[in-house]
Amino acid sequence: MIKSIEVRDVRYPLGKGAGSDAIHRDPIYSYAVINLRDDSGIMGTGFAFTLGEGNDLVCKAALFYANQLKGKDIEELMSDYGQTYKAFANEQQFRWLGPHKGVVHLALAAVTNACWDLWAKKRGVPLWKLLIDLSAEQLVNTIDLSYLEDELTKQEAIDLLKANKQSQSLRVGITDNGYPGYDTSIGWFNYPDEQVRENVKRAVANGFTAMKLKVGATDPQIDIRRANMVREVAGRDIKIMLDANQQWNLPQALSICAELSKMNPYWIEEPTHPDDVLAHQTLAETIQPVKLALGEHVPNAIIFKNYLQVKCAGFMQVDAVRVGGVSEFLAVSLMCRKFNVPVVPHVGDMGQLHQHLVLFNHIALGHEALFLEHIPHLKQHFIHPVRLENGLYITPQNIGSSCDLKL
Repeated sequence: MIKSIEVRDVRYPLGKGAGSDAIHRDPIYSYAVINLRDDSGIMGTGFAFTLGEGNDLVCKAALFYANQLKGKDIEELMSDYGQTYKAFANEQQFRWLGPHKGVVHLALAAVTNACWDLWAKKRGVPLWKLLIDLSAEQLVNTIDLSYLEDELTKQEAIDLLKANKQSQSLRVGITDNGYPGYDTSIGWFNYPDEQVRENVKRAVANGFTAMKLKVGATDPQIDIRRANMVREVAGRDIKIMLDANQQWNLPQALSICAELSKMNPYWIEEPTHPDDVLAHQTLAETIQPVKLALGEHVPNAIIFKNYLQVKCAGFMQVDAVRVGGVSEFLAVSLMCRKFNVPVVPHVGDMGQLHQHLVLFNHIALGHEALFLEHIPHLKQHFIHPVRLENGLYITPQNIGSSCDLKL
């Protein structure tokens, strides 16, 4: 049973323009970390991602949740974790601070992710293996589908999993072959042109077939010039994504996306405010066939449901250290599978946790394994850092979710 709780506020300054975008000019990559240790000495680690200030508030809220798990057996807890999740997400005093968003929901992510890590370690398997081996009923019991039932009931989720289970064996080979990463670090906002050029060349040489450039400059001509520069250096066969990090209002987005579409981006990411579902619908209809990628700052499954309902997202970027953890990530993945929208996670975890979730999405749910974002800046801080070879993610074999941090 869970015997002790530890909370850690860890912050990693980046420097030299790394991590910068049109909105976040000098981020401090930070984790609100929860460690759950059971009476056998096994420790489950989970965290939520922030950009520095306020990370301590997430830690305080996470400790409130985690303390309620003391004395609980992880197998019993996870056998019906959806109910625990629902109770935590709707905790009467915290709910006023959300609901299902902000500091309290990030805190729930840290605790939920720690529970999943502890469960996988208790069973002695990597998280991806635990996930694909669970029965449909066991998996759905870890999820809270509240407010989603108009699109996905519990029985529909079970049926969807069972339907894809029949062909699961055809997709297990991905654990031997790997799947592509895409390089986000070629074009941080504050990088000068020459550094971007060199980064693009290096990424191609390292086997990456897709990469991302940050846009959203005050002068749109800068974005247009840099986007075309990346296309010229990378070549026609490389997928290039453009990420505005919510910088534009709708009129601005309509204007500049029309220009950026000419260099054939694979997607345009977060063009405007993440809560403005209808603005994204208008933009998607206007710039098609260019697709939008959305979800980095979408805080919960309900808003993801709304985006799916209006059919404006070409790609969903749900992040398990941004929404309420692995359990809510699974709810979003199930809905996306129903709507046949690809899931390409944002990696506030630097890909550590999401490398497992991409494998689950592909093997168990039948999602296309397109690629997963790669950001190397915190690699040295993890005990089992992600591994890429020739641009491919190599399947993790360590037990748990790969989220253990060095002290």
